[in-house]
Amino acid sequence: MSEFVSQTMYEREPAKRVFAAELREASRTIRDTGDEKSPTYLLLPTGERCNRILIAGAITDKSKAGDQNVQYRAKVSDPTGMFYISASSYQPEAMLQLAKIDTDMPSFVVVVGKPNTYTTPEGRVLVSVRAEAVQVVDRETRDLWILDTARATLDRVDVMFGAEGAVSADAALAKETYPQKAEHWKKIVFDALSKLV
Repeated sequence: MSEFVSQTMYEREPAKRVFAAELREASRTIRDTGDEKSPTYLLLPTGERCNRILIAGAITDKSKAGDQNVQYRAKVSDPTGMFYISASSYQPEAMLQLAKIDTDMPSFVVVVGKPNTYTTPEGRVLVSVRAEAVQVVDRETRDLWILDTARATLDRVDVMFGAEGAVSADAALAKETYPQKAEHWKKIVFDALSKLV
């Protein structure tokens, strides 16, 4: 999996491993400058910003929309919930990879992509993933992703809820933005790991 990740990064920012449950709760975007070309980051509830994420799970549904500007949408399920991913002609490699997957057969995938936020008229923020690369993998690779993501999540929780003086600006902003406490994220990690047994 690390070879897949390194091939799809193109010298960009590293992809953060994040569970669906955490991505679903994320709602705040931040920029370092007011410049329109400055990258937009999604602030995770566990206190780290991400411009790119690495997810894995079972692909449960796929649909195609459009004829001229084709777009594929899919659902990917991890032990904590559902990711909503898409790829269009702007991401031709990911779109072709998604197009090849037969969802009638159970398949696990690893996806590298950018989190996108959409605010509904009611003010609710929804997060989807614009895929940059998609690869079908085996169960063992998916399970390794769960272990790595559990470790990364707990590391972020330790930093965010650690000593007050050591908290980063992003972690402090996440504490102000999101109501969940450390125990909430630890339980999500425990529940995800318990599904590996």
